[in-house]
Amino acid sequence: MSEELPVPASPVPEEEPRRRLRLTGSVITEAITQGSSTVMTVLSIFLALVVGGILIVFTDPVVTKAWSSFFAAPGNALAQTWDSVSFAYSQMFEGAIFNPNTVTAAFHGGSVAAIFYPLSQTCAQATPLILTGLAVAIAFRAGLFNIGAAGQWVGGAIVATWLGFGVSLPIVVHVVVCVIGGFFGGAVIGWFVGLLKAKTGAHEVIVTIMLNYVMYDLLSYLLSHPAMLQQPHQTNQIAPFIASNANLPHVGGPPPQAGVGFLIALAAAAACAWLLSRSTTGFQFRTVGASPSAARSAGINVERSWILVMLIAGGLAGLSAATVIQGTNTQLTFNSFGTYGPDGITVALLGRAKPWGTVLAGLLFGALHVGGTYVAAATLNQVPSDIVQVLEGLIVLFVAAPALIRAVFRLRATRGTGMEAAAKGWNG
Repeated sequence: MSEELPVPASPVPEEEPRRRLRLTGSVITEAITQGSSTVMTVLSIFLALVVGGILIVFTDPVVTKAWSSFFAAPGNALAQTWDSVSFAYSQMFEGAIFNPNTVTAAFHGGSVAAIFYPLSQTCAQATPLILTGLAVAIAFRAGLFNIGAAGQWVGGAIVATWLGFGVSLPIVVHVVVCVIGGFFGGAVIGWFVGLLKAKTGAHEVIVTIMLNYVMYDLLSYLLSHPAMLQQPHQTNQIAPFIASNANLPHVGGPPPQAGVGFLIALAAAAACAWLLSRSTTGFQFRTVGASPSAARSAGINVERSWILVMLIAGGLAGLSAATVIQGTNTQLTFNSFGTYGPDGITVALLGRAKPWGTVLAGLLFGALHVGGTYVAAATLNQVPSDIVQVLEGLIVLFVAAPALIRAVFRLRATRGTGMEAAAKGWNG
């Protein structure tokens, strides 16, 4: 019997080079929903604060003068730098989170409610940001890019305003009707976007951007005619005040303190979290977002999911408008929509398109808005409130560039997923 020869081991194939990813809906959805870890987000915020501190130094003439004579008095330059940056950030913290002076005042006969006033203002500022962020986030989870939260906000504001001053109802009923009307007004705009995509294949980014301009012009028209929404005997583009019965209650005094609107935002986040993680509809949304073709193979009606998710997204943006019109402004003007739409996109990105992450991101941006106003007043506008927009942009930039954060803090590299995968696929 012949001796068997050993079978030579097959050569280990070399690892194939990673292919360049195409920028598909599933890639971007994974980038937004997964991204980097919580540590990376915290480091991104820290780095943004460092860069913001450098900008604060450059805007302070006392510090720049001290640095001009750095070699003569280096200690003075460093001390002036620390004083300027620490004062600015401490004023932002006191204005948006907690002011120790209010505790001291409370022990000497001052108001106890004043202790919570900074947090109340932060929550009030965060309320519309959370809701518009949810409007963008839930669409992201279904693979859609809702750039039209601003137009949907206007739709909700129009309906909530008209119901607020044009209808006479009992106090609780009037509030509820206006809130539902705001949701309905935004939902109609979102539904129209989903319907166009489902029936014609129109890209939702183009449709939502164009609808923003349509809604802006519609709002301008309605606020320019007394027979529509313009306040009687008024030449400016401004609507009548809504009835006091339609105002959302707030805490301990007049706006801009937080109140029922913030509770509505938290309830909406909880509903979105349940919908996405616990319901069949949410599973269908996430499946469609991961792969529409695979969803169709599994028997999911992709077109129906697109329509439904955009309807919900538009309704959330409309809720944002209702909380503003009924809670803080009580009067619709052409500038009421502000930057809620674009800010909602950044809030959703920072929150990884997850409901509770969006809440935290909204609170962070709300605190920055309140703190920026406070520090501008405390420094006599030497540190402008625009520093807040710079910080917001830097935070989102660093979160979207985890490779940069790893390089700055010398962290170990990981495989290309999340934001890195999307970044590699822009030209794919």
